[in-house]
This record gives sequence, C-alpha cells and structure tokens, in this order.
Amino acid sequence: MGLVCGNFHLKLVLIGSVCSDCEMDSVTLQMRGQPSLLPSVRKHWLGKPLLYGIGTLLVMPLRTLQGVGRVFGAGRFLCNMTGVSSSLQIELVPCLRDNYAYILHDVDTGTVGVVDPAEAMPIIDAQNMVQRYVFGLFALSFSSVLFSDSETLCNFSQVIGSEKDKDRIPGIDIVLKEGDTWMFAGHQVFVLETPGHTSGHVCYYFAGSGAIFTGDTLFSLSCGKLFEGTPQQMYTSLQKIVALPDETKVYCGHEYTLSNSKFALSVEPGNKELLEYAAHAADLRNKNIPTVPSTIGREKQCNPFLRTCNPEIKRTLSIPDHFR
Repeated sequence: MGLVCGNFHLKLVLIGSVCSDCEMDSVTLQMRGQPSLLPSVRKHWLGKPLLYGIGTLLVMPLRTLQGVGRVFGAGRFLCNMTGVSSSLQIELVPCLRDNYAYILHDVDTGTVGVVDPAEAMPIIDAQNMVQRYVFGLFALSFSSVLFSDSETLCNFSQVIGSEKDKDRIPGIDIVLKEGDTWMFAGHQVFVLETPGHTSGHVCYYFAGSGAIFTGDTLFSLSCGKLFEGTPQQMYTSLQKIVALPDETKVYCGHEYTLSNSKFALSVEPGNKELLEYAAHAADLRNKNIPTVPSTIGREKQCNPFLRTCNPEIKRTLSIPDHFR
C-alpha cells in the first residue's frame, strides 16, 4: 500500500481462480528466527535516536495506568476500534483520501504498533490523544514509508518489513521473509510474501487474533493493481490469503469497496450474497462508516478475483474451460 497508488483497480486477469469450489494448496507457515516481545534495550538506546529510549521510559507509567483503568472499566477506545481478541485491539485510522492505517494496541502490555501508515500525522494525533508510544511500524511494502511523511514515525519505532524491500524501506530494523514469524506483545505474527502490487509486498497474519493485514494485495471485492509484479504472482498471493480460515478478518489498505462492488456486480449480477453485501456497503458509506474489515469467507462468496471458476463469471467473461 502506498501514497502513489491512487484510486486504481486491476482488470480481471484470467490466469486461474481462487474460490471455495476449487482445489487449492494450504498455507505452510514455519517457525524461524527468534521471537521478540518488545524492542530490546539495544534498540531503545542504540538502534534509534536517544529520544526513542527516553520516550519509552516516559510512557511506561502512563501505559500502566491505562491498563489499570481498563481493568476497572475506565478505559475508552478511540476512532474506529475493532476488538479481535481478548487483548489485541485494532484501531482504524483514515489517511489521505481513502487510505487506511491501523494502530495495534495490546491492552495487557500497553504495546503499540502501526501497520502501513500512508502519512504520519493522523497516527501521531491518535497516539497523542491517549499518550501511547509506538514500538513497531509494520510496512507491507516499501511505498508505505518511502512516499509519505511516515519516515517521521520510523525515527522513533522499530520498523518491520520484507527482506526483499530491505534496501527500499528507510530505517528498517527487522527483516522478515516468507514463513517467518515474529512476536508482537505475545501475539504470533506470520509473514506471507504476496508479490503482485509490488515485488516485495507482504501480508501480516495474526493467527491468534484471526486478522490479516493485506495492504494492496487483497481489497474487499477486488485486488491490487500490478505495479511491479506479474498476474501469476498476484494469483499465487491471493491463493495464500484465501486459504486462511473463513472467519479471518481482512484489513486492507484502502476504502474501495463501494466502487469495487459496481465491477463485481457487472460480472456476477446474480450473486445473492454480493447483492446483499453491496447494499450493506453502500449503507455504511452513506453513514461515513468504513466497510473494513471484511472476512475471508465473505470475499470467497463475493470477490470476482477469487471466483473465476464460477460458472456465471465464466459465461459473462467468456473464460475458457481450461482456466481454473
């Protein structure tokens, strides 16, 4: 996901299909490397500016007080907050015209991370409102931090990103690749390499919380424009994502659902689930409510880019039978 993406949509590429009726490989995730709960002392005091370490010490008491407040029901959640587990909270933060960044907050430890900020100030404003401190910035692609003012955040937090983008992400601290896992405040994060939109794009899957951050690989009812990758790479990337459990919540990088629904309905007008979801999305947007998150199950029912083996879509787009 990135500032330069604009409001683009990928045309349907007939290279195969990813749907519940088709055979697909399951995602293989292996444990590699050493897990990390919080940034190390070395990172606090040597890996980043001194202000990073000072800020950490200053906010420790504040986070402790906030945790106590939540125990007694005094805590409050800001913006569009979605609880996906007992301790991990996901806060949706609108950026630019239609981008979404996400603040991850573990309420047990007070640890905070940021996923794919397209600009820094909305994140900084949200943090200042509750006096929280960012420990990790999760970059889904190099454009997340390269083409925005998010480098401001990189100066004061650990930056986690793809090994393939290590030379393109400023200030990167933790380099991850396909199959790696990383611990964020006790939450296991699986790394899926999902090239297509960009060559180094990755998705972060929080298995215990049932959430995946897909950036510009998978949108609700669509997928990302191919800037650096190939159609086959995008197909493979979508296969990895759709193999996750149906109840997995999908946190994508843009609010494109309403416009995506128009294309989806044009190729599958008889899809009852799609008709209902399109109407629901329109109602949400009329109320200025995000349509995100979606779910894997919903996307398998409604997203034409995951349903190219569907007979109605095949007829509408004249897809040859040998395409699966």
